[in-house]
Amino acid sequence: MRLLIIGSLEGHITAAGKIALARGAKVAQADDIASGLNALRSGQGADMVMIDVKLDIADFIASLQAERITIPVVACGIGSDAPTAVAAIKAGAKEYVPLPPDPELIAAVLEAVTEESSEIVYKDPSMEAVFQLADQVAGSDASILIVGESGTGKEIMARYVHRKSKRADRPFVSVNCAAIPETLLESELFGHEKGAFTGAVARRIGKFEEASGGTLLLDEISEMEPRLQAKLLRAIQEREIDRVGGNKPIKVDIRVIATTNRDLEEQVRKSAFREDLLFRLNVVSLNLPPLRARPMDIGLLAEHFIRKYAEANGLPARPLADQTLDVLRAYGWRGNVRELENTMHRAVLLATGDEIGPEAIRLADGSQIGDAPAGAAAGLAAAAATATAASTSGLVGRTVADVERDLIIDTLDHCLGNRTHAANILGISIRTLRNKLKQYNEQGIRVPSPRDGQRAGA
Repeated sequence: MRLLIIGSLEGHITAAGKIALARGAKVAQADDIASGLNALRSGQGADMVMIDVKLDIADFIASLQAERITIPVVACGIGSDAPTAVAAIKAGAKEYVPLPPDPELIAAVLEAVTEESSEIVYKDPSMEAVFQLADQVAGSDASILIVGESGTGKEIMARYVHRKSKRADRPFVSVNCAAIPETLLESELFGHEKGAFTGAVARRIGKFEEASGGTLLLDEISEMEPRLQAKLLRAIQEREIDRVGGNKPIKVDIRVIATTNRDLEEQVRKSAFREDLLFRLNVVSLNLPPLRARPMDIGLLAEHFIRKYAEANGLPARPLADQTLDVLRAYGWRGNVRELENTMHRAVLLATGDEIGPEAIRLADGSQIGDAPAGAAAGLAAAAATATAASTSGLVGRTVADVERDLIIDTLDHCLGNRTHAANILGISIRTLRNKLKQYNEQGIRVPSPRDGQRAGA
């Protein structure tokens, strides 16, 4: 993890930096906001900023937003001054840390704010085979394509490969291609020169240059538009990039890892993905199995998350009842490990007895897993078929656009605002979903916010 400290606070913030160093972070320091912004623009990179609360935090965060630099900011101040802490949070800081710093508090903030978890838990043979292949290819510079459903741990696998590679002591830089609009993604990847477009107030180093010498993760590569795919292909082939608005190529030294939850060969057949780029990325493919195909890992992961969230909430780490484990293994886990983690977090909070019983295993909507008896499956299927026939008759007289809108909104609501999950269920790209939602917003239709899902999963 890379930490940028802005300010001095009479040496206390330097002490915080030393604690972060001792916890494995790489720390850089800037005296003021202008120096801090220049460090971020220049490709120095950071996963988190700690800033003196006496500096203009609101102005700093506004500058980050104007230049599309996404990074969590933590304010630091001497003592527990409640009004100052509240003002910092209102200005946009994610946390306030009182100084002099407490080592455990700094460690907790580093983990909580960056949400960087790379712990890998498995024992199922299907995962063992994947890790054996990852170990074989990690030491090379070959591009790797990691394929798997959402929530299977593709980014964690990418970080594992980086740690095992000869580039382990160099930067690991991640770009979510699905989360950044096409108009901004080119600048995010390749950087830009001052004045290249409206809002380009200074030269900005892109992720390719920031990752030079290390590993660049292109998360959800299937969501990248074909025009940008062509520029990406050239960058990977030639090991050089052109900044937006620049007039000379820049050499880079990176290892590329890409992830996708889609069948890229199918995307090639649909002309949505370049075949030559697929061949360039897919030197080695690591296919992560869904959780339902890893039965031996379900109990192991559940117990891991119980310990994690019991400790985080100051609660006893109750064991899983045998009946509860049966319920977990019988469930489909459409959201994979991420869904299991959220479920066990809720279970830790809801459990009341000596064990975590089935009554504590609830989904995000409050329903209980395994409510319907297993023997009733055939009856439920028949009832569903009858209900489907009845419900389709109610669609007569409505336009296709109206039905599509309701389906999209209801699916997004079911996914608690998570765009990626909703797009997967609907069978459309996240870019198509985003365009539809923009249209609905412009029509004044309420669209579930992604934050709804974050609150529900917290």
